[in-house]
Amino acid sequence: MNAKHKLREAIDLLYSRGCASSEAYTRLLLECVRFNDVDQAKRLQSHMDLHFYQPTNTFLYNRLLHLYAKSRKLSDARSLFEKMPRRDIFSWNALLSAYSKLGSVEGLREVFDKMPSRDSVSYNTLIAGFAGNGYSSKALEFFVRLQEEGFEPTEYTHVSLLQACAKLMDLKRGKQIHGRIVAGNLGGNVFVWNALTDMYAKCGEIGQARWLFDRLVNKNVVSWNSMISGYLNNRQPEKCIDLFREMQLSDLKPDQVTVSNVLGAYFQSGYIDEARKTFSEIKEKDKVCWTTMIVGYAQNGKEEDALMLFGEMLSENVRPDSFTMSSVVSSCSRLASLYHGQVIHGKAIHMGVDNDMLVSSALVDMYSKCGETADAWTVFELMPTRNAVSWNSIIVGYAQNGRDLEALTLYEKMLKENLKPDNVTFVGVLSACIHAGLLEYGQACFHSISEQHGVTPSLDHYACMINLFGRSGCMDKAVDLINCMPHEPNCLIWSTLLSVCTINCDIENGEMAARHLFKLDPLNAGPYIMLSNMYAACGRWKDVAAMRSLMKNNKVKKFAAYSWIEIDDKVHKFVAEDRTHPETEKIYEELNRLIRKLQEAGFTPDTNLVLHDVGEDEKFESICYHSEKLALAFGLIKKPHGGAPIRIIKNIRVCGDCHVFMKFVSKIIGRSIILRDSNRFHHFSEGKCSCKDNW
Repeated sequence: MNAKHKLREAIDLLYSRGCASSEAYTRLLLECVRFNDVDQAKRLQSHMDLHFYQPTNTFLYNRLLHLYAKSRKLSDARSLFEKMPRRDIFSWNALLSAYSKLGSVEGLREVFDKMPSRDSVSYNTLIAGFAGNGYSSKALEFFVRLQEEGFEPTEYTHVSLLQACAKLMDLKRGKQIHGRIVAGNLGGNVFVWNALTDMYAKCGEIGQARWLFDRLVNKNVVSWNSMISGYLNNRQPEKCIDLFREMQLSDLKPDQVTVSNVLGAYFQSGYIDEARKTFSEIKEKDKVCWTTMIVGYAQNGKEEDALMLFGEMLSENVRPDSFTMSSVVSSCSRLASLYHGQVIHGKAIHMGVDNDMLVSSALVDMYSKCGETADAWTVFELMPTRNAVSWNSIIVGYAQNGRDLEALTLYEKMLKENLKPDNVTFVGVLSACIHAGLLEYGQACFHSISEQHGVTPSLDHYACMINLFGRSGCMDKAVDLINCMPHEPNCLIWSTLLSVCTINCDIENGEMAARHLFKLDPLNAGPYIMLSNMYAACGRWKDVAAMRSLMKNNKVKKFAAYSWIEIDDKVHKFVAEDRTHPETEKIYEELNRLIRKLQEAGFTPDTNLVLHDVGEDEKFESICYHSEKLALAFGLIKKPHGGAPIRIIKNIRVCGDCHVFMKFVSKIIGRSIILRDSNRFHHFSEGKCSCKDNW
């Protein structure tokens, strides 16, 4: 029979008798404290209350209070405290501790203010409560008061203060605290040393953190974790991994925190296989480890793996938190998988985290990226609170889906609610202006970024304006803006200029943009192809040949254009003139039937868009069997009836012929089509597109 079972039997026996002696109650309570058995302690208190036992001093009740505080039983601690006939400083400190451990900062401050007297423990508990619950400035403020009232800070005071400095990234104050520790000869405590290491690492002084770490003699697991996470947070994953290997050679065993940080380091370095191997070797995986793997997969383009791992996490009965859920929803966004997104949304509702701001914002973004702006709006409307991220999700989502004016209206509403727009907000607003052709509004918005909102325009904002000028036919203004930029133009700027040059057949500026791109990113095939296509459109076939020769000499590989469609939870991928699919014959038969039907209605494939010096028959074959058309034909085979739109995703921009083709299909066949390309969404319905042919 174990000791805890004996304790329960002893209290059972107590209930079969009357009131016990003070010595019996004290002995049993100390056993409850020893085994941290709060349930038996509550039974013991109930027995004392039942027999109207009143201790002669505060010792017994104070021990009960401390046990309740340690076990985060705030209501029990509060109830006991209020009926205590006498209270001393230990009673008040125990109640303070209960509020601190539960993170109730308001209650903590209220109790502190009501205390008839205070000691250093009172201040330490208050400072630790503030530092541990996001009130770092308050923690530092009360440290000053502690000294003013003549109390000496302890080692634990300094640990809390260093935590506060780390969260505020206040290196100057952190160094002052370090100086006090050295002057007071308090550096021998491993907790203080760990807090110092952590503070320097979080404030970016990773070299100083390592210096402290190397000189710590009695390192514990927290010491290693502080340094390992420090390297990870300072974007030095290789050193993080090296230190982890050192730890494995020591006598200390890594814990879940260590492993989660190392998994993050593997993903940061792109070592996905190593992360997977390390994860598989963990016997007891906690929520943090699962989440680290899911986020790592999602951030490294392994969205399918992230979704599969999430399923495994649920099957292992590990409850995900809002951060996990938002990461999984974001994976669905990148895959544009409405089916999986809806399933995850259902899970979020079932778990009661659907109204969490992080999850809701991710859901708004997911539905927007799946072309379902009505569902995105429903989630947005139901959010109890919203921040800039929430507004950005709906504004950008509307802009990408052709609801440009509504996006701008939402932006105005966001401003009226006194929410500060950020860089992402302005990208969304300027994108809406581009698609709606609102040059003046876009210019006014661009100028307001710095003049009204105090934000420095980023390269993304300049790229948007170059795009807006170019699409409005103002190529001179686009070039002038680049010349006046306070930033050095990067690949984004020059590729945006090259893109609008293709729209305006501006070969001179196109060549200039391409030359810059050849220098900045010589292995990127995009600029070579875009410039080659401009030459081909003008019939300059010698220059086209020169571009191809340059690509070959520079060993530049052309990336494949492809489209994919999700049917019954399975993704089907196509490239142009693809004949690898198991149902190829049916797909081509359906597509040829569609082409004939559309030609009867007046559609003519635009062979001028085939930028190769070949015959008309070859041009016809090339233009008719683009990847998105094959995906559409397959979708119509598998879903010949029904009101749901056919959804297609393409990794580059849709060409002009396919765009016209989709419009004809939506009118003649009567099916809505949602096509997401690399630039935006195209909602085809009744012969029209949401982009108003401005893609």
